[in-house]
Amino acid sequence: MIISRYTTELEQFRQTLYQNFNNRADTLMEAVDALCSSPGVQSPVELTLAGCYRRSYSTLYKAIDALQWYPLQLASLLGAYLPTPRERPFWLLGVDVTPQPRPFAPTLRDRGMVYQPNLVKGNQPVTVGHQYSSVALLPEAEAQSSASWLIPLTTQRVATTDDKELVGASQIDGLLRAAKLPFHNQLCVEVGDSSYSKPAYLHANRHHRHLVTIARVRSNRTLYRQVVTDQSKSRRGHPTWYGATFSLSEATTWSDPDETATLIQVNQRGKAYQVQMQAWHNLLMRGQQQPVALPMQRYPFTLLRIVHVDGQGVPLYKHPLWLLVMGERRSQVSLVQSYHAYRRRYDLEHFFRFGKQKLLLVDFQTPETKREQTWWHLVHIAYAQLWLARKVAACLPRPWQRNLPMMQRRCISPTLVQRDFARIIRQLGTPAQPPKRRGNSSGRPKGCKLPPRLRHKVVVKGRYKAALT
Repeated sequence: MIISRYTTELEQFRQTLYQNFNNRADTLMEAVDALCSSPGVQSPVELTLAGCYRRSYSTLYKAIDALQWYPLQLASLLGAYLPTPRERPFWLLGVDVTPQPRPFAPTLRDRGMVYQPNLVKGNQPVTVGHQYSSVALLPEAEAQSSASWLIPLTTQRVATTDDKELVGASQIDGLLRAAKLPFHNQLCVEVGDSSYSKPAYLHANRHHRHLVTIARVRSNRTLYRQVVTDQSKSRRGHPTWYGATFSLSEATTWSDPDETATLIQVNQRGKAYQVQMQAWHNLLMRGQQQPVALPMQRYPFTLLRIVHVDGQGVPLYKHPLWLLVMGERRSQVSLVQSYHAYRRRYDLEHFFRFGKQKLLLVDFQTPETKREQTWWHLVHIAYAQLWLARKVAACLPRPWQRNLPMMQRRCISPTLVQRDFARIIRQLGTPAQPPKRRGNSSGRPKGCKLPPRLRHKVVVKGRYKAALT
């Protein structure tokens, strides 16, 4: 009965997705199925050789050019299938940015300097290309499913004139405003890395009273305590907003923590370690007045210091983990829940890695920015379809993978679902109609010569100029 329920949900989603494709729906549906069932392809055009793709290779690019997809459309399609949290009292959202390297595309608009890891010592970890911001729902772990699953909700390209963190803030704002999503007016927690702990991002969505932000804080930051004023004494002049300093790098500025917690965990090798958490409530960070006023003195937060130690009390890492928890309802999120919520942020890294290695996320080469954005939407749709198929997929390990612990526990991962998805769609069928021959195109007129495409300069901002000089 459970399998039939998940099969019905997958069929319903596929039918709804097919109806939401405005142009060339048959081609787009088969392209998404080819993405979900072809783990070994090397380029997008090779997807047209998949058994579920019954059209010529040129139709793939025509369909991508014709697709019109608005940012929250995938979230609205998945709203009915989002799992309600049971173990934790909040919905968990994750936001992050990943690069789209395009160093050899001079005709592509709005390319800038973006981050890219570089294994060669001494080289700058930058390249030329675009950046994309994605927001995903981080569900609770399920039995017989990999813990790294997430549900992509929206993705958007970050223009060179935009702030990548503020683009993520606008995506979160759009999701929280959508009344048809199940977490509307519910307690939501968003997690982000250290770049999302700056005042501009933290201030952007404070009008959502049901939103709690958990972000990593760099260990060189200086924060402030609240000022305790004597109301019986009247003082002239500007009010004092910030009290004594709280420097994360100087332990002498710390006071006794307001709250502590300890957690025992076991790593994958079976070794137990201890997680020690200390919390200071109602701290403040400085805002700014220009170019936009950010009155951060109005938004106190909780600061967490997390240290991992072994059985002998020796720290496992050189530096502690600092987190801030900001929001009106932050008191409803315990220290342990905040720690576990931030740990789920790393699943976004697994999602980007899987998308780039198995779903050709950054392999679509085009001189048109709109087509590149459309391809990112298609890949997110394909991953969402793999997530919906996780309960009906069979565990098919390679012969050399049979004895791995994950395989013996039958933990279904995105790779295993993609490996079995061709069988699933053969059994379920496809709403796409078979192709019909329309005759041979006349092609371009004889003697037609297209003008060369314009070359666009790379946008280089201040900090990258300093890094390249």
